[in-house]
Amino acid sequence: MLTLLANAKINLYLEIIGSRPDGFHELVMVMQSVNLADRIDLKPLNTPTIRIICNHPQVPTDHTNLAYKAVSLIQKRFPSRTNQRGGVEITIDKKIPVGAGLAGGSANAAAVLFGLDMLWQLGLTRIGLQELGAELGSDVPFCLAGGCAIATGRGEEVDVLRKSPKLFAVLAKYESTSVSTPWAYQTYRAEFEHTYLNLDNFATLEERRSRIHAGKMVEAVSAQNAAKVGAQLHNDLEKVVLPAYPKVTQLKATMADIARDRGGLGTMMSGSGPTVFTLTDNLVQAGTIQREVRSHFNDPDLKVYVAPFATHGIVARP
Repeated sequence: MLTLLANAKINLYLEIIGSRPDGFHELVMVMQSVNLADRIDLKPLNTPTIRIICNHPQVPTDHTNLAYKAVSLIQKRFPSRTNQRGGVEITIDKKIPVGAGLAGGSANAAAVLFGLDMLWQLGLTRIGLQELGAELGSDVPFCLAGGCAIATGRGEEVDVLRKSPKLFAVLAKYESTSVSTPWAYQTYRAEFEHTYLNLDNFATLEERRSRIHAGKMVEAVSAQNAAKVGAQLHNDLEKVVLPAYPKVTQLKATMADIARDRGGLGTMMSGSGPTVFTLTDNLVQAGTIQREVRSHFNDPDLKVYVAPFATHGIVARP
């Protein structure tokens, strides 16, 4: 049996550029792994069976699970290798909140691809794994790369950045609240399509870059400047998610107020939400913010975590 840890991610930056011919959005994102991880156990089977076991009732255990789809994809692409080895039982110990904008499902799929490459000795490169991951979901390639990276295209084109500052994220999410990612992007398109760029109108790469604003965040990360990373947090999807989810709006405002009083660097919603996070460069400060957010809301439905920045997306445990 092989055990892996699959880290969550947060978006430090999410900018929607325009529409793509494939129906997705053209994005520029800066993504960061955080040390809030699901544990994935892979147990080889002697038959082609794919079996999913999970301790969270909201996680599907059938063919709709991304981890299941990852096995199915490997079996289809490498039939001569996988037929010799059979199937796999996947046990998911869920720690990443579900429907949270933290790429929990994508991280699980990435761990399965990574793990099966090891178990079945497929000899795939990281690029090869990421190409397979892109067929499963836009966040899977980043979850395989891990650390800090800029993601473009629909999110599947990943370029790892220089090591980011050693920061801590205080993450808060109402367990009973989830946001549909397709809904968030469709709603954004309906309201803001008139602002989209037609990149074909820009003749040079320099002209395109002048209209895209992620550069300051990339510079802040590359310089390992914690204060500037906090100052450059940006997420276009807040424009549609926050008005539709007043509890998330209130959560963000309260966390931002507490963080300002306790030395926090910045507060934002991650991805399509509804998780809100605050950054700090100090574990003691992170713990203080965590306790004060819990105390302020005093709501058992609100879960608050402290997660350090991580240098990897997937980690194999001995």
